[in-house]
Amino acid sequence: MINKAKKIGVIGIPGGWSSETLADTVEELTGHRFLIDLGGVSLDLTSGRVEYHGLDLVDFDGFILKKVGPAYSPNLLDRLEILRFVHEAGVRFFSRPQNVAHVLSRLACTLRLKQAGIPLPPTVITENPAIAAKTVERFGLAVIKPLYSSKARGMVVLEAGPNTLEKIENYKSSINGQEVIYIQKMIDLPGQDLGVVFLGGRYLATYARVGKKGSWNTTTRAGGRYEPYEPGPELIELARRAQEPFGLDFTCVDVAETPTGPVVFEVSAFGGFRGLWESRGLDAAQAYTEYVLDQLDR
Repeated sequence: MINKAKKIGVIGIPGGWSSETLADTVEELTGHRFLIDLGGVSLDLTSGRVEYHGLDLVDFDGFILKKVGPAYSPNLLDRLEILRFVHEAGVRFFSRPQNVAHVLSRLACTLRLKQAGIPLPPTVITENPAIAAKTVERFGLAVIKPLYSSKARGMVVLEAGPNTLEKIENYKSSINGQEVIYIQKMIDLPGQDLGVVFLGGRYLATYARVGKKGSWNTTTRAGGRYEPYEPGPELIELARRAQEPFGLDFTCVDVAETPTGPVVFEVSAFGGFRGLWESRGLDAAQAYTEYVLDQLDR
């Protein structure tokens, strides 16, 4: 049954698979299709209008945040501030902009996970290249990660050696405007890691990202593929505890099973759609839209 009483927009990327899929599903269930690219939004503080192609976002019943930009960057935090303005005007968001902001930065996400007692790979954060070099020497093999990225973009694997300091200095100069160096010990993965997905704080399903032979990461960008996976209750509970502090309506927790026990890499506010579909045939867009409609009726 179509619920035309609700005007729901999708914040996403026109042409993006998950954004378009979600917008199509919202249209099927509400009769309306609004896919909004934040690059085309304007906020007029005099009138209070937040406009996109003649639409005032404040007039909507709710928004589903699928993507707030084509690539992770600190600029997305400014976009979320505009959405926070809309939220504080009384419009419902799934997930709330201020909650999404806490997972956009790898550093902010990692610190919250640590404070929640979640097991992480050994990690050091510093602005000092010399300290970073000594950390790589201690780890033996490490991954240096940008604070804003997804699907392993911009990540560099470093092995301890005579040129470690020089490589770190070159890396730091290549990341424009980022002073912080985020170093994580390379974890011995069993050829895969897991995406554990939650909807409204409740466990939905899990998929595995299986890496291509010879690749150090499991992302589909590096030739990885999605496969179904059935985790045990302890791993599900670990992932549940990891996502809980962030208060996200839809989230995917990246977990790896290691010889010394599971570790969590990050919590995502945007991932999971394609992994669930390709590995399990599970339509996350349908489940998420039905959840949003149910929440708006309460």
